[in-house]
Amino acid sequence: MDLSSFNLYAILPETIIIVTALVIMVVDFTHILATSGERTRGHLMAILTLVGLGIAAVINIAAIGLPSIDFSNMAVDDELSRLLGLIVILAALLAVLMSWEYLTRFTRMTSEYYALLLLAVAGMMFLGKSIELITLFVSLEILSVALYILTGFHRGQLAGGEGALKYFLLGAFASGFLLYGMALLYGDTGSTYLSDIAILGTGGLLMLAGMALLLVGFGFKIAAVPFHMWAPDAYQGAPTPVTAFMSVGTKAAAFVALFRVLQATLSVPYEWWAMALAILSLLTMTWGNLAALRQRSIKRMLAYSSIAQAGYMLIGIVAGTAAGMQALMFYLFAYGFMNIGAFAVVSLMERMDPNAEQDATLDNARGLFTRKPLLAVSMAIFMLSLAGIPPLAGFFGKLYLFGAAVDSGWVWLAVAAVINSAVSAYYYLRVTVVMFMEEPTAESSVRLPIPDSASIAIAIAVLGTLLFGIVASPWFDTLRGVAVAFAGS
Repeated sequence: MDLSSFNLYAILPETIIIVTALVIMVVDFTHILATSGERTRGHLMAILTLVGLGIAAVINIAAIGLPSIDFSNMAVDDELSRLLGLIVILAALLAVLMSWEYLTRFTRMTSEYYALLLLAVAGMMFLGKSIELITLFVSLEILSVALYILTGFHRGQLAGGEGALKYFLLGAFASGFLLYGMALLYGDTGSTYLSDIAILGTGGLLMLAGMALLLVGFGFKIAAVPFHMWAPDAYQGAPTPVTAFMSVGTKAAAFVALFRVLQATLSVPYEWWAMALAILSLLTMTWGNLAALRQRSIKRMLAYSSIAQAGYMLIGIVAGTAAGMQALMFYLFAYGFMNIGAFAVVSLMERMDPNAEQDATLDNARGLFTRKPLLAVSMAIFMLSLAGIPPLAGFFGKLYLFGAAVDSGWVWLAVAAVINSAVSAYYYLRVTVVMFMEEPTAESSVRLPIPDSASIAIAIAVLGTLLFGIVASPWFDTLRGVAVAFAGS
């Protein structure tokens, strides 16, 4: 292997994030902040995390528009990976702001929490840059292990431990599918590099079986039906900032990695894998929406909603066009704002008692407008955007995705998505009705403090949801670089 091909600038943002995680652990290990109070110590760890994420974001933004940089044919820093990096960093920044005061409810292990969060971010960004199967798998395991631990981080919550165990067991099962699929691709081509697989692939039985196993593995990671079983319990049991972060970051990274793998399997006819993904998309959006209809836990409802949203996002991959990939990246940005914003509001409605179940039901939301008007209005914006109501970001995201499906000949899938979007409006609007049109109950009349950090996170999410809707076209046009890369690949 030629050491001159190791262009470290290609992985500079991830390197900074990993170094930040190491600094946090060293600071904690050496007891530099031993004289500080637990609250102050946690805030300093959060500040270090924000600084590391901010520097990585600046580097990513500065690189947009520059030529792609290859890292020894194992990772590539291109427009797609840069945009993915911004989505993941955005999700992490909002999660840190949500965690600022949230963590003090149940743990003193703030350094471990933020270090694991940063490692998950690095794994997600590496996953989106991976152009070699072993690199892809290692990246996936880095983010997965970190998220397994974060899911059960609240050790006083039985639901958190249960969700973490299910996530771990099914995640390990999914990893097995991915490894077997990669082994079969290697058996067919004799290489683990995606560029070689694209050239040497025969399209024979080994390639078809390997691709099928890879689709199953990625289906677990994006929580596509019928590989979604872990998601509702893991999302409900995890600390809410963790749920918000992984609902966006994991999906974004897995979709980009799936796109790169599909690019490398040129020997398999497009119609074959596109039909398989179209069926997965239909099942995912339908089951996710139907299951969400009967949920009284807002957190669990959003978990099933996240499953349905994965079904919509799959349409961008199914379309198989530059417009489809451009629409998918736009929707991931919009989804990041509106979904994390919704979880941020849910985290404020949870009971402060660390021994109580960390969840919010419809009863907690009753009469929220009479108690915290701005919070209720913010939640309504997120709910309406997730439902696809104009002129919010969710509407234009779905419009671009469904339009790409129609243009590429998948009219039936677009029609099914529209029907599903109409069904989803019921449970999104139900939350809005409860907040604005019902009187507070004893459950919803408890004290509802709103930390400044959470207010900032919600304000950023509201602003992003509005801007990606009201002025959608300029944002959509800025993603044209991804479309150009798609067309040229």
